[in-house]
Amino acid sequence: MTEQPDQQPALQPMPTDWTRALAVVAHPDDLEYGCAAAIADWTDGGREVVYLLATRGEAGIDSIAPDACGPLREAEQRASAAVVGVSEVEFLDHHDGVVEYGLGLRRDIAAAIRRHRPELIVTLNHRDTWGGAQGGGYWNTPDHKAVGRAVLDAAGDAGNRWIFPELIEQGLQPWNGVRWVAVAGSSTPTHAADAGPGLERSVKSLLEHKAYIEVLTDQDPEEYVRTFLTGNAEQAAARFGGRPAVPFEVFPR
Repeated sequence: MTEQPDQQPALQPMPTDWTRALAVVAHPDDLEYGCAAAIADWTDGGREVVYLLATRGEAGIDSIAPDACGPLREAEQRASAAVVGVSEVEFLDHHDGVVEYGLGLRRDIAAAIRRHRPELIVTLNHRDTWGGAQGGGYWNTPDHKAVGRAVLDAAGDAGNRWIFPELIEQGLQPWNGVRWVAVAGSSTPTHAADAGPGLERSVKSLLEHKAYIEVLTDQDPEEYVRTFLTGNAEQAAARFGGRPAVPFEVFPR
């Protein structure tokens, strides 16, 4: 790989020889903050992407009780997914804010992998912080860490008939077809997708999370969203031939 002036290696293009992806995250809006621009471009190219969310984000808005917040955020997520060409959105109904890494979560994700049979799985930063490669930075949430780590493990669980044999009894045969797990928001990315073609739709997609954004910032929502998403894409451009990019850390299977 060629070296950039800052001595960081260039980001390699994301694999393109796949047709189905499963994007697995903890909350509504996780994908919109992380990689919706890439997903928009993928669906434009005829690829199928399914969203799987561990929670409905019901504990995410202090001023709205969970029993009202969950359905609201679910509806916003479905509208947001539709903007980038994703029609299938599933929820696992783990509890927002207290998702636990463990066999139950691994089983639920492995079952989804067997149902949808993806070649590519996308998830969000599973590490302790959002900091740089040298450490530091903001502490990551327990839900992100639990879901991201469970995704990496469930990608293997899905292909092993002797792990969670009850899934076979439910008609879910093993799936060994996962070829990559791509982690968005990683401090040590290895690959990137061109953000340019899907950037405008990623802005519109995040804006669908109206209730959440309204309590998150006092800025004009579109200004806030556009600044955040274009800033991240442009920051990655230095390692991707000058093109705005969505970076991923890719783990081959």
